[in-house]
Amino acid sequence: MGRFDEFLSRYRPAIYAALRIVAALMMMQHGAQKLFGALGGVDGAGASVPLFSLFGLAGVIEFFLAGLVAIGLFTRIAAFIISGEMAAAYFMAHISQGFWPIKNQGELAVLYCFVFLYIAAAGSGVFSVDAARSKRGA
Repeated sequence: MGRFDEFLSRYRPAIYAALRIVAALMMMQHGAQKLFGALGGVDGAGASVPLFSLFGLAGVIEFFLAGLVAIGLFTRIAAFIISGEMAAAYFMAHISQGFWPIKNQGELAVLYCFVFLYIAAAGSGVFSVDAARSKRGA
């Protein structure tokens, strides 16, 4: 193993934590747009969506469950639900415009789907509430 490989391996837990946190914070922005009209809202003019609608449910998942992933609490189940939401978003909103994500503007949904699926499989890792709770209980 080369020096670069050793360097990266040494920091693997922290790099994974950064991936988990940054992906979740990016997802939370989508939820904030839908729920609160933040960051330009869903139409660029600050509009939000009705809470009791399909987009409202998506906003709740994207904001609150991604918040759990960001802090590392109930990470596996929260990330799994987000991954499923992104798969549903792809098939409901993008696939009808063609199969290839680059052509149907679904690449972000596909990427989020697989990033959160990986997070669900890998768990919360370091710098998480789950890790702190397991240390306290041990």
